[in-house]
Amino acid sequence: MKLSDFNYHLPKEQIAQRPLEERDQSKLMVLNRAKRTIEHRRFFELPSLLDKNSVLVFNESRVIPARLKFKVGNGNAEILLTKPISPLPALSHDRVKRGTEGGSTTWECLVKPGEKFQPKREFQVDPELKFYVEDVLPNGLRIIHFKCENLKTYLRKYGHAPTPPYIKETLEDPERYQTVYAKTEGSSAAPTAGLHFTKRVFDGLKARGIQTEFVTLHVGLGTFQPVKTEEIEAHQIHSEWFSLPEGVADRLNAAKKSGKKIVAVGTTTVRVLETCAIPPESAIGESRLRAQSGETNIYIYPGYQWKFVDQMITNFHVPKSTLLMLVSSFAGLDFIMEAYETAKKSGYRFFSFGDVMWIQ
Repeated sequence: MKLSDFNYHLPKEQIAQRPLEERDQSKLMVLNRAKRTIEHRRFFELPSLLDKNSVLVFNESRVIPARLKFKVGNGNAEILLTKPISPLPALSHDRVKRGTEGGSTTWECLVKPGEKFQPKREFQVDPELKFYVEDVLPNGLRIIHFKCENLKTYLRKYGHAPTPPYIKETLEDPERYQTVYAKTEGSSAAPTAGLHFTKRVFDGLKARGIQTEFVTLHVGLGTFQPVKTEEIEAHQIHSEWFSLPEGVADRLNAAKKSGKKIVAVGTTTVRVLETCAIPPESAIGESRLRAQSGETNIYIYPGYQWKFVDQMITNFHVPKSTLLMLVSSFAGLDFIMEAYETAKKSGYRFFSFGDVMWIQ
């Protein structure tokens, strides 16, 4: 397929620049794939709309203040930490409280366009931080070793929320770029489908007895790097670290076997579940999950054979993005493009802080 197949025009005024004051007041577009219908609701209604035999699966990764801004000579420079090289990030808030934060100091980083940062050179950011460029990779990437007493503490003190470039306004409260259930630190961008959930929505899910489960995928370049090849099959997706715990896999397998609908909250959750799914022919007639953790570079676009996910909650995505390709694979390109045009005409807000769709 062609990259141009996934293009659409969006007026700039429909790109949400800030989250709604009340997260769950966002518009909810309900897409029914079988009936090919589009319905307009509000997100706080979700618990009452879901079938009781649904299981919602969330990505509980927490965004780190991964953007560093500093001076180099007379100019401004910027580095975005996208993925630790070693060790892999499995740091929870509980461990931070116990004083074992540490973490990797060698990272794959994306540098601001125009920045050189040649390899085998050391740069001084301020009295507390130096960095050494170990290698130069394609597409503006660098392998950088940070020299600091504690990098995580430094980032919390001086780092900035890594909001996407299409958001021009400064985010006053970085917690607005976190899900209310965010736990394990490691993402360079938020799993934005989860931003709509509030305590009220979770209370509604609990009241109806709807099962909830949590996995982890640390959002990095694999999620948000643009596609630069016209033939989409030629695109190489970056890997991202994920974890599907054994207990979660067991409960989801049991739910699937009993006929419950697996609802993935966000494309990152989709990528975890589909990475860990065993094809039906290998699972004696059942699609099952295998608990595991590691790196995934799963790339889902039209033609992909879905294995485990039944429904999906997802934001409206950037034109020509792998995320738009993923949802087009799930619902059909024509239906998704119809839904996007409907959203534009109906005043929906797009992208990270925008409104949301539920694909049944």
